[in-house]
Amino acid sequence: MRHLYEEGDYKNFNLKKEGKGKFWAAVPNPGEPDAAKRESCTKLPFWVKNGERPDVENAISPQILSKLAYARIIVPETEVELNPKNRQTVNLPTWVWLDEGRYKPLSVTASVDLGGGESISATTTVKPGSLHLSPGTEESVLHPESGECAANADGGVGTPYSKGDAEKMPPCGMTYQRATRNGAGYPLRATLTWEASWKGSGGESDNALPDGEFSGARDVTVQEIQSVN
Repeated sequence: MRHLYEEGDYKNFNLKKEGKGKFWAAVPNPGEPDAAKRESCTKLPFWVKNGERPDVENAISPQILSKLAYARIIVPETEVELNPKNRQTVNLPTWVWLDEGRYKPLSVTASVDLGGGESISATTTVKPGSLHLSPGTEESVLHPESGECAANADGGVGTPYSKGDAEKMPPCGMTYQRATRNGAGYPLRATLTWEASWKGSGGESDNALPDGEFSGARDVTVQEIQSVN
């Protein structure tokens, strides 16, 4: 097929047009797990003037760049803070929260040079949306009742326990109603939802990217305090 570039549509590989454009070619996405889909584009390289985007299927666009950027975002593991920190107590509220300094909005930008000083880009941003609590036993009461704790404006979830909060109900947490037995703790699972959105260089934007859910688990030991009157 070299005749297409030596003698045909792009005589001598368009050397006379050097600096006025560039060849576009199909590039497999190394992050695509489906091999057939990854190699599905078989279009031959073609010439495009500087600053222009070709009107062909799957030509790179802000929307495609937003997905590539989305795939490169790495969020921290979901690790909740508890108060009491170690052993919980029957009928004593357990406060749960996420550190706002660790769980904050994250962004990645992907861009492509179109030549002639023109480029396209997309910035994808994810931010904490809500934390869902599964206390590991039905013998517990969730706070709030739904077990869904919305993120604060600063990106954190819940409120850190402070001295003097003993008589308050936590905005995010649970109250265990039965002690654990035989050294086996309750499997507390916390699932953080990250909400995704993107904005392109041409002003394009939407919230069509899927939200991500990342869980963390830990065993919680609950004790029962005996009292004598």
